[in-house]
Amino acid sequence: MNYKNITIAGSGVLGYQIAFQTAFYGFNVTVYDINDDVIEKTKTKFNTLSEAYKKDINATQQQIDETFKNLSYTSDLAEAVKDADLLIEAVPENPSIKIDFYNKLAKVAPKKTVFATNSSTLLPSQFSEATGRPSKFLALHLANTIWLHNTAEIMGHSKTDPKVFTDVIAFAKAIGMLTLPLHKEQPGYILNSLLVPLLSAAINLIANNVADSETIDKTWMKGTGAPLGPLGILDVVGIKTAYNINKIAAEKTKDPLKIKTVKYLKDNFIDKNRLGVSTGEGFYKYPNPAYQNPDFLK
Repeated sequence: MNYKNITIAGSGVLGYQIAFQTAFYGFNVTVYDINDDVIEKTKTKFNTLSEAYKKDINATQQQIDETFKNLSYTSDLAEAVKDADLLIEAVPENPSIKIDFYNKLAKVAPKKTVFATNSSTLLPSQFSEATGRPSKFLALHLANTIWLHNTAEIMGHSKTDPKVFTDVIAFAKAIGMLTLPLHKEQPGYILNSLLVPLLSAAINLIANNVADSETIDKTWMKGTGAPLGPLGILDVVGIKTAYNINKIAAEKTKDPLKIKTVKYLKDNFIDKNRLGVSTGEGFYKYPNPAYQNPDFLK
């Protein structure tokens, strides 16, 4: 693996974390997003993230300064990928948006560039032809709060070059990840095959007025010893991601409960810009959510 120049496409909930983590480990990172306004907001998020690195993993100011030196920004896709050894796509979890992005990317990326999707639920084979380079395309799924929950699920498809697969594993290790290779395509990979049913069950309970968010989370936290309940987790993951996943499922299955859940999320969260930690409010208010109160489980 001789990757040096990494492009991160999309600076949302996970994209900006992947960019910062990669730069922190010494790679040249170009952050691409759709316009300069979004990029300016991302720079502000990096300032906040740098404080988390100092607090959580004892990063030094010198390390943070070097990280910022490794970051560059552009809203021009051709410019973003002109030197890229690897591009990690972190655009919204919507198949049509991803396909449109790959169609545009394929026209401007150098032949050497490997493409990796950070999709948490969608399969690489869904987009392999749109990339124009199926053999140099696979999934690299990194979990939220990447500097602490440093997992990397690497999943190819039937046409992925084995060397590309091993190179991306090596890259993931080089940015401090615990690498988790998958031997065949699996919707939801490993982490979300386990997590999504839990989160979906929690949303269904609240959408059906069975219990409120705090009661649901208290039940899970006390009953299992988990540090966070499913609705607290949803705030971290980002409610827009949960909305997109449920919307796709509702359209596909026509399940009345899924349709009800999508409406609930849209009316109560999406339309009100209550998207979780990123906007300061979701099921809880931040930076001091109720579940962090020492008395929450009493």
